[in-house]
Amino acid sequence: MVFVCQQCGECCSHLGLVYSIIESNHDNSFKLLNRYTNVVYDVRIDPDKRDLFSDTTIFKTRPEACPFFRMDTGKNIAFCTIHETRPDVCQEYCCYRLRIENNQGIRVGRIINQRTLLSENALLTDIWEKHIATLRESDDAVWQRSMIQMLRTAGFLVI
Repeated sequence: MVFVCQQCGECCSHLGLVYSIIESNHDNSFKLLNRYTNVVYDVRIDPDKRDLFSDTTIFKTRPEACPFFRMDTGKNIAFCTIHETRPDVCQEYCCYRLRIENNQGIRVGRIINQRTLLSENALLTDIWEKHIATLRESDDAVWQRSMIQMLRTAGFLVI
């Protein structure tokens, strides 16, 4: 199954802890510092996102967000306003293909790549190891339907 970004913005919601703008120019270009590696990136606001970049209300609800992260609240979708020139770490980022929530709507796990679970939830991890990791289905769509059914039967919501 090919990953399709849902533009939820979770990937960028805490990158303000990593990235800082250290220089701003009048031509929509910036110098961006990675605080962990001390690498400086030259980035530029994508031409089609300049109006969106001027709206900084995202930081009221997500104060740790990347300085270039924005939300279209009308459509509830996230945007990287420097997508064309974003840092290599952002280019290489691999999001999850499915999110797993408990019965209170709290994320308790993610499935990344083809068939890898990331979770600290003991029940979810136990179910995964005993029942899902052992599935030997070669058809990914069939495997995914089976996995989702098992998790839903156990009370989880798979999104």
